[in-house]
Amino acid sequence: MPSPAVRVLLVEDDPLIRDSTASTLRAAGMLVEARADGGELPAVLDAFRPDIAVLDVMLPGEDGLSLARRCCAPRDVPVVFVTARDAVPDRLAGFHAGADDYLVKPFAVEELLVRLRAVLRRSGRTAQVVEVGDLVVDESAGLAVRAGVALELTATEFRLLTQLARHRGRVLSKVQLLTQVWGYDDYDTNLVEVHVSALRRKLEEHGPRLVHTVRGLGYVLRPGNGR
Repeated sequence: MPSPAVRVLLVEDDPLIRDSTASTLRAAGMLVEARADGGELPAVLDAFRPDIAVLDVMLPGEDGLSLARRCCAPRDVPVVFVTARDAVPDRLAGFHAGADDYLVKPFAVEELLVRLRAVLRRSGRTAQVVEVGDLVVDESAGLAVRAGVALELTATEFRLLTQLARHRGRVLSKVQLLTQVWGYDDYDTNLVEVHVSALRRKLEEHGPRLVHTVRGLGYVLRPGNGR
């Protein structure tokens, strides 16, 4: 199955920079959602499901640093900041806000492309089609197939499965899943248990258990025996 295109969210208020950057990224085979500001960003993130975000720091309204902390971090979206501010304190502020990289204006779009690919490799986002046993999760298409059967999942169940698939073989705690799937820093972890149970039922209609409980730690997606 071919890997789908990388999805890039670009938030830049300068129309010339925004258009030229978007054009270069699209020419490189990426899907780009370009915005002039952070208005309605949570809804855009949920609908577009980007693999990575490129945020200008100085934006009208809410700045890029705040958007990264409030919107991108809870959804586990890597961030590359672009800004005219090049002082050390500015760079540190960017990394403290969760930056995976930081590029100072003016910059060559080709350099941004190289940096994006490097961040995508480090974060494991390059391939959006994940296979675990007889389960295939195609994040871009919003599709999960087990044993050749397309699963009918709710949007929340698919986001939960996607997070488990991205970190296949690794245990994710209930708190991590609350943050990554729902964007909550603190909430009743029973919410996770309920949705994991529902997801398991649908997965196990077509084969043995894939989502396992690791007592006292959380959940892991992997083939094999387990609770």
